[in-house]
Amino acid sequence: MPLYSFVQNFHYRDAPPSTRELIRTCLLDIVSVAAGARDNQTSLRLKTFAATHHPATALSSRLWFDGRAVHPLGAAWAGGFSVDSLDAHEGHFTSKGHAGATVVPALIALIDACRDRGKNISGEELLSALCIGYETALRAGQALMATAPEYHASGAFSGIGVVCAGARLLRLDESTFRHALGIAEYFGPRCPMMRLVQFPSMLRDAHGAGAYAGVNALLMAQAGVTGAPATMVEPLEISRFWDDLGRRWEIDEQYFKPWPVCRWAQPALTAMTDLMHAHPALDASSIESIEVETFHESVCLQGHFPNNADEAQYALAFPLAALIVRGQLGPGEVTGEAIHAPDILALSSRITLHEAPDLSARFPEEILSRVTLNLKDGSRLASPTSTAKGDPDNPMSAVEFIDKFHLLADDSLGSALANALKASIDALPASSDCQAFLELLLSAPAALP
Repeated sequence: MPLYSFVQNFHYRDAPPSTRELIRTCLLDIVSVAAGARDNQTSLRLKTFAATHHPATALSSRLWFDGRAVHPLGAAWAGGFSVDSLDAHEGHFTSKGHAGATVVPALIALIDACRDRGKNISGEELLSALCIGYETALRAGQALMATAPEYHASGAFSGIGVVCAGARLLRLDESTFRHALGIAEYFGPRCPMMRLVQFPSMLRDAHGAGAYAGVNALLMAQAGVTGAPATMVEPLEISRFWDDLGRRWEIDEQYFKPWPVCRWAQPALTAMTDLMHAHPALDASSIESIEVETFHESVCLQGHFPNNADEAQYALAFPLAALIVRGQLGPGEVTGEAIHAPDILALSSRITLHEAPDLSARFPEEILSRVTLNLKDGSRLASPTSTAKGDPDNPMSAVEFIDKFHLLADDSLGSALANALKASIDALPASSDCQAFLELLLSAPAALP
């Protein structure tokens, strides 16, 4: 289906039932990540930044779990940074990146601005735009990775999805749409991702910048600024990424993270969790040392002694130790005081990471690790070669998704608000208006009944 036709004519009900269910899971997952990140330093600083430098004007959107009104550009900045600040959001193999952490905050900013100006948007229309944004962002990511020599952050391509979702909401004509795509691509943040892996900071995967670039492109194109064509979309040589749009769903190929750390650390965490389940008496006091065999990019994470939350989440050794010592790995284990906990750091110091050539050869199509425990009684426990829990071929169950949602959301929001948010997302397909969901998402929790 031609891209413009897909953007304007696709409806949520047109997607296969499994894809419709998955897109609601994606939304729930992103909301839970934002809830878990609500009060961390990155989220607080970016909300202040947005309120200070992007005040509401003729266009107004509210900040997530905050309620303050800012310009949609500021809401996109802050929302993208906030979701990106807790590394628990879904991702996609062949784009080597993520769509939702850009698309969802930008889309919510646009919808809230539209509603502020009197436009009603149904729950089904929100989900339709969300499907469009995810699907087109992931395909743009594939096109970028196939044509650019450097590994770029997700914000480099995910703004394309924002434009596609936004063009549906704003009903842009085809010419304006093409220019918006070109503007978003031209100003998209082509950030060198491996620099961030080697030197972790709040900049993360550039989702705030991608959300900003997408919303900015829509507004500029509406103002008559030209920018076409978008080379991630229009050239014949990359048409293979777009030809089956509307017939095959890249959304279905996404993976999900049980834990809020880098995707490349997840296979080792899965292997360790399986060992802990198989040996219930195992704990940190019984472990002399740990050896992790993994692929080159995962070895680059290291992270035995993180200085801050960014370093703790772009790490392998520390979160592995935290999982063993604390018995879980949620926001509390990779932010705040836990980063300097002596018991976690002591075990982290006894973890060694090794590159395994056979596992490096299978990356990025497969992301795999092996874990061996050397116990103090002289015995050894070794995992098989493990893929990450949450991969399409090793999916999380419905119960595991709900457990993750409450692990991330309950401490921040309280169980009553968390349950209400989940119920409002479940109700979206049949909702004539998405107001109930937005009011829960965009109000300060303390102000809610």
